[in-house]
Amino acid sequence: MTTAPGTKTILVSAGNPYHVKIERGLLAETGKELMALTDKANSVMVIADHNVCALYGEQVEASLSKSGFLVYRHIFPNGESHKELYTWQGMLCALAENRMTRTDWVIALGGGVTGDMAGFAAATYLRGIRFMQIPTTLLAMVDSSVGGKTGVNLPMGKNLAGAFYQPSAVLCDPDALFTLPKETLLDGVAEAIKTAILGDEEMFGWFASGVYADHMEEIIARCVAIKTGYVARDEHDRGERQLLNLGHTMGHAIERLSGYEISHGRAVSMGMVIAARLALALGICDRDCLNGIEQTLHTCGLPVDSPYQPGEMLNVILSDKKRAGDCLTLVLPKRIGECVLYPVAVPELTQLFQLLEA
Repeated sequence: MTTAPGTKTILVSAGNPYHVKIERGLLAETGKELMALTDKANSVMVIADHNVCALYGEQVEASLSKSGFLVYRHIFPNGESHKELYTWQGMLCALAENRMTRTDWVIALGGGVTGDMAGFAAATYLRGIRFMQIPTTLLAMVDSSVGGKTGVNLPMGKNLAGAFYQPSAVLCDPDALFTLPKETLLDGVAEAIKTAILGDEEMFGWFASGVYADHMEEIIARCVAIKTGYVARDEHDRGERQLLNLGHTMGHAIERLSGYEISHGRAVSMGMVIAARLALALGICDRDCLNGIEQTLHTCGLPVDSPYQPGEMLNVILSDKKRAGDCLTLVLPKRIGECVLYPVAVPELTQLFQLLEA
């Protein structure tokens, strides 16, 4: 993996604007970066899972202490299976036990699970305290750390409890990617491919040709820039921001059916192929589009076929939070670089999913 030199800073024009900074070595500068956002070095709660804490906890906490912050930490077990209400409650209790106030900060240090839950804890503790996202996985850097979606899973599905709550800053240190297992990196590759299908044909070509590792910082920056455009225009996910869910309706169903044994990125990979197959059957995209998506995912080492039947996925999809009344909006590719929203009445979903069996 190679990375280009320099710093990239992208403004997220949400209701409370903030910047996403992409720069190698940022983890060691956490204290300095946080000090630039506040007028006083108050208390900070660093929330991380066991794995990430072992890798970066001391470095980040030392940087914060050097800048004068009083640092607390809360560590929890890693993995999607712990993205539950009891874990979130533990975060809230840690904040309360350490008497954190509205002038203090939460730092979400880790991947998407940490960012979602720590952000939800920040949103709900004292009705909201400031927090910073420090994503350490590619998936979190290109997607989940930006945009203000926070939450936890319920037994009925993913992210059914949560809030829109924007961070005050996002620090992306590409050096963290060098410690990722390949399987974890590929989860982020799937999300980046999703973003490329939505709006960046050139970036899609880097994945299709297998040279994406030579463009990693640029990929992070482009994904963030594309997502921030959707967030600025539709912060609360009622319109075009739903396009970012390409592959996610089916992907979330696959995750849940597997008991979360299938990772998010791999489930989204399968979900994108299902969406493309539906788009082809409906005449929305052509065979070249479907083939391009399948071949690119395969080239990158990602799965294209779901182990579950359409009927199994449909039963889970009917409880999807993206459903509005008796309608579910699917995201379908039109071509590489352009997707469309496709509303479907719930009674018609069974007939639609039969197209996948043809």
